[in-house]
Amino acid sequence: MNLDKDRGCFVCGPDNSMGLQAVFSCDKESKQSFCRLTIEDNFQGWHSIVHGGIIASLLDEACIYAGRALAETLVTAELSVRYRKPVPVGQEVVITGKVLEKRRKVLKVKSCLELNGEIHAEAEGRVFLVD
Repeated sequence: MNLDKDRGCFVCGPDNSMGLQAVFSCDKESKQSFCRLTIEDNFQGWHSIVHGGIIASLLDEACIYAGRALAETLVTAELSVRYRKPVPVGQEVVITGKVLEKRRKVLKVKSCLELNGEIHAEAEGRVFLVD
């Protein structure tokens, strides 16, 4: 699989003016990712509530960035999201990801979106190491 890297990702691409422009960090030692982000109202679904697809995208990205502790290029193979509470727009959220297990070229990962220390959404999935 040939994947060209650019800066246009909807979630983390700094050159995508219509995207979230989330900045994730990766701790290679703990195999975890981290991001603080205020999601603006142009990403809402219902009035003043962040669209569920945006939340899923952020959780997916957190899984990928956690996996970057082991490889540079990864793609999502599977993602299961659990929405616990609505996420209001305009408030800072914390998104984290963690690698749970590695089997050959597949990582089992989890991620979480928190607001004021409370979990509002979480995901589990598998990502495939391309390189």
